[in-house]
Amino acid sequence: MKKRTTVSASISILLAGTLLLSACSDNSGNGNSAANSGGATGSTNTAVNAGADNAGGASTDGAAGAIQAADLSKLPAAAKQRTDTIIVGLTDPSGAFTPYFQQSGYDGNVSSLLYTPLVLVNDKAEPIPGLAEKWEASEDGRTYTFHLRQGLKFSDGSPLTAEDVAFTWTILNDKSYDGDSQVNTLGIKGSDAYKEGKAASIEGIKIADPQTISVTLEKANAAALTTLGGDVLSKAYYGKDYKQGDTGYMKSLSTTPVGTGPYKLVKFTPGQEVRFAANENYYGDKPKTPNFIYKTSEGDTWQYLETGEVDYASFSATQENIDKLKSLGFVNIVPYTPSTYGYLQVNLEHEALKDKKVRQALTYGLDRQSIYVDAAQGAGSIANIPSSPISWAYTEEGINPYKYDLDKAKSLLDEAGWKEGAGGIREKDGKKLTIHYLGSKSKNTDIFIAVAKENYQALGVEFQPEIFADFNSLVSKVEGGDYDLVSFSTPMLTDPSDGLMQFVDGEVKGYSNPKFIELYKKGLETTDIEQRKAIYKEIYQLLNDELPVIFTSYKKSVYAYNARIENLAVSPFYGLAASLPQWSLKDVQ
Repeated sequence: MKKRTTVSASISILLAGTLLLSACSDNSGNGNSAANSGGATGSTNTAVNAGADNAGGASTDGAAGAIQAADLSKLPAAAKQRTDTIIVGLTDPSGAFTPYFQQSGYDGNVSSLLYTPLVLVNDKAEPIPGLAEKWEASEDGRTYTFHLRQGLKFSDGSPLTAEDVAFTWTILNDKSYDGDSQVNTLGIKGSDAYKEGKAASIEGIKIADPQTISVTLEKANAAALTTLGGDVLSKAYYGKDYKQGDTGYMKSLSTTPVGTGPYKLVKFTPGQEVRFAANENYYGDKPKTPNFIYKTSEGDTWQYLETGEVDYASFSATQENIDKLKSLGFVNIVPYTPSTYGYLQVNLEHEALKDKKVRQALTYGLDRQSIYVDAAQGAGSIANIPSSPISWAYTEEGINPYKYDLDKAKSLLDEAGWKEGAGGIREKDGKKLTIHYLGSKSKNTDIFIAVAKENYQALGVEFQPEIFADFNSLVSKVEGGDYDLVSFSTPMLTDPSDGLMQFVDGEVKGYSNPKFIELYKKGLETTDIEQRKAIYKEIYQLLNDELPVIFTSYKKSVYAYNARIENLAVSPFYGLAASLPQWSLKDVQ
């Protein structure tokens, strides 16, 4: 099962704050935090944990536009009394805490504290050491050699060696693997033979010694370093029951992870909390705050922050929210724009939506400016391509902005053969044009439904919304295929290829364009940034025309956190996960 991103325009009440590499969602006006998934590697190897190297970006103390707490004496008693624990809210994880085998990005929020990748990226998207202290690439860009740090251990105290790296890459190329890692798309030499059962190992993976491993690809790939440089699974623990062709057993180990991150899992209580303690076997500096809790029970984020039940939250960057946060007095406030984009996933397996003109009409006929910008008091902007504005590949050249145009939308539906019928609803071949929309209960969803219903009624489309109380229920509905549109947001995007994953890995079912695949591969076959810019511009123009999904928005957020917390830092790619081990709580009288 492919890992889903989170609901975008519709999101649950309490979320994690843009903290990690897990399910990315938007921040609603009533104080929802954003979480994030996937990230730099374009896969589920979620974690980014700062060890000796800084992957976390600049400290918020010096962040442009940051607002410092005015009166720390207003700090609630509940928060003041905590001396060794930090609490952050998180929408319900499912308990699948093994990277590469997760069902939602919220699970990735948890595993991002439990695992550390081989390779991290800094706030400029440049690769920096993680578990691997260094690496080399061959002149032809096909062979990568990783050198592990000395003395690495898993959280259970067992040694981490090149054997564990080889095991991880191998199972991700097993024919039974159905997760969202992109390691199996890199074309490791001999991987096809392994998938087909014609070889007992993968020819291109070579172990030189316990600290050195190399991998050879069939052809160069610009995203290979960070894709290969993901989380490492223990062969002794996760591989003890592995048989070639069967990775299904891994699911039984999901709630008892053995990792490499700064924290280890203490207890998971569904619907209540996830408890962590500092991992004594972590290779980096020991976390300055020994205990961390994800509060997963539903509630009002504003209330939790005001009463001190949580130490951190994320909000839509409206002036109203900023003024309200300032009035609390005890929180630091930091502006933040995540490297994500929101979109409406379209069910391309439904006959009406297979027609590009219908998808274009639904885009022209939806007042996205009112939904994502005006209703958000300017804390957002319209998205028209699968890229964040902070990406080096972002462009608006040759991009159709699809400004709200009811006449244009009507004209496209006319051309597609959808004529107005009884009650003003368009029909074709005796079938009405209906849109079954899925969303999670939230203020943002209410806004979306109100505007979409009015817009689509004027267009002659019957709009049928269905609201879910929790994200996991919504995902189940999506997996069943009973929908036309559903709001999602991407993980944090580092490389421009990350924003295209859903069109490649089958998450957007029914989309197949040889030209897109040709360009996608071409964009990964060179490391020349100017060549890549030109290729991605062509890709963006193609997808902007075809609309396999309806692009919606970019979010502008603010963090608000208990001013007792020191050393909090922010990364445009990882959010706060990288700095979390350095968070400390200063004394307050």
